[in-house]
Amino acid sequence: MNLTEYASYDALGLAELVAKRQVSPKELAQTAVAAREKVDPAVRSVVELYPDRIEGLDEKSLGNGPFRGVPFLIKDVFGHEKGRKIEFGSRLCAGMTVEVGTYLVDLLKAAGVNILGRSAAPEYSMAATTESVMFGNTSNPWKHGYSAGGSTGGGQAAVTAGIVPIAHGSDIGGSIRIPASWCGGVGLKPSRQRISSGPVVDEGGWGYSMNFVQVKTVRDAAAMLDCLAIPQPGDPFIIPKPDEPYAALASKPAPKLRIGIVLDELVGMKVDPEVARAVEAAGKTLAGMGHTVERASVDLGGLDMLTAAFEVFFFGFDVRLDGYAKRSGHKVGPDTLEPVILDVYEWSKSIGPARFIAACGTLNLVRRKLGAFYTKHDIWLSPTTARVSEPWGRYNLSRPGVGTHNMRDELFKPPCQYTLPHNVMGTPAMSLPLAMHSSGLPIGVQLAAKPAAEHLLLQLAAALEEAMPWKERIPPLHVSRM
Repeated sequence: MNLTEYASYDALGLAELVAKRQVSPKELAQTAVAAREKVDPAVRSVVELYPDRIEGLDEKSLGNGPFRGVPFLIKDVFGHEKGRKIEFGSRLCAGMTVEVGTYLVDLLKAAGVNILGRSAAPEYSMAATTESVMFGNTSNPWKHGYSAGGSTGGGQAAVTAGIVPIAHGSDIGGSIRIPASWCGGVGLKPSRQRISSGPVVDEGGWGYSMNFVQVKTVRDAAAMLDCLAIPQPGDPFIIPKPDEPYAALASKPAPKLRIGIVLDELVGMKVDPEVARAVEAAGKTLAGMGHTVERASVDLGGLDMLTAAFEVFFFGFDVRLDGYAKRSGHKVGPDTLEPVILDVYEWSKSIGPARFIAACGTLNLVRRKLGAFYTKHDIWLSPTTARVSEPWGRYNLSRPGVGTHNMRDELFKPPCQYTLPHNVMGTPAMSLPLAMHSSGLPIGVQLAAKPAAEHLLLQLAAALEEAMPWKERIPPLHVSRM
């Protein structure tokens, strides 16, 4: 199998070839490595490969799920597979290994994927770009030197560049959807607690973070949701699921829905006019399918969503890093942490229980304000990000002059204005690559729904994938073009 042929398939397409014995899992692993060797010197999306999953692969060890033998990358965050290296994109954690595996990896293995290695992420996944002192900068496959987004930029760039067809992603404020938007991929953040965070963690990121995947087709997202949305022993919350599998529902038309277009400046960021037009075009297409589409407003009532989120997200951050330092044997300081993270580490010491509880209360009020949208509409339609990708240096954690006093405005408002609300609400949200910007970069359009309504997003996404297809768009940094 040549690289152009390999990269033309989505994950289910490669799995079908394996099932028909037209290619073996080991051959796919070797092809993924060849793809990495060809394109990743320019993209820099993969930080480690596992030889025992490539040349040393025991194919009998693979699960028998619908993705059997498909090459896959795990994000360098939190640690999921016991015994493997986990470094969080940070020199503080250099050489650290995972102590306890996760249910997520168990479910991924049952799905059949072959976890070949780790994808790049910014330090502690605390940036909307994948740039780090530890591993360097991951490039957007559409334009070298431009951000692939974050924090799952490594995984999405690897998918977009043709190295793997599917990769792990996680999302606490947009980290699945921002890379999908900027790289032209498909990124679904499931509902809160749809996918288990166990066994060590009850709720990732105090309930705001979810794990899933970066893909290039809607059907891959639907099929993987079936594989991962399986409650595990001791899970604190179990949310409703449809009676039919997501993969089956995604192929059926959605019921007639009330869709609200949101272009409000929720945190004060103006939307690029081309991005706004892409959202309106998607709305027009959905209206042509029989849905009711209208402009809608979201009123936060003057509440500071970003400040409250930061006080929650970084509560105990100092304790967490001190624990990593003890495990790794390195010391917290300017030689082991990037400037913004070191500043956050010091600032987090000031967030006591009273401030944390107050911030949780503010986010509760924000959730209620945002949730009022769904009393009038079934679907939220908006930009994924207010702007398309920008050059390296704009959002990274070593940017001069940026610290806790201004990082909300400088690093997070532009990419997170439309993504963070769905982490706060716990609602499912999905970025689709429905347009291209005049700069030559992708535009992501976001669909979101009420809690537990992923099936509606998948149905609309499948309809848009057919009506506004993106499959034929191939970026310059792609295995078939280098």
